[in-house]
Amino acid sequence: MHTETFPSPDLAWQEEALCAQTGGDFFFPEPGSSVRDAKRICGLCPIRATCLEYALSHDMRFGVWGGMSEKERLELRRSGR
Repeated sequence: MHTETFPSPDLAWQEEALCAQTGGDFFFPEPGSSVRDAKRICGLCPIRATCLEYALSHDMRFGVWGGMSEKERLELRRSGR
């Protein structure tokens, strides 16, 4: 018996994300590594704003989300967004 699984509605946007098509290595680099490639991909992604909002509202502390690094998101939170 084959059962299909569907993403929850609040995560359905992830299927359209360019990162889902390129792999996570760019978006979760080793500490001290460049996030330039991830940011370049995010810059082309049509759902970058949704991704960033998700990361901020779920306190995602690692990786590049919505074109911003961990440090940039932390600074944004501290500034009151």
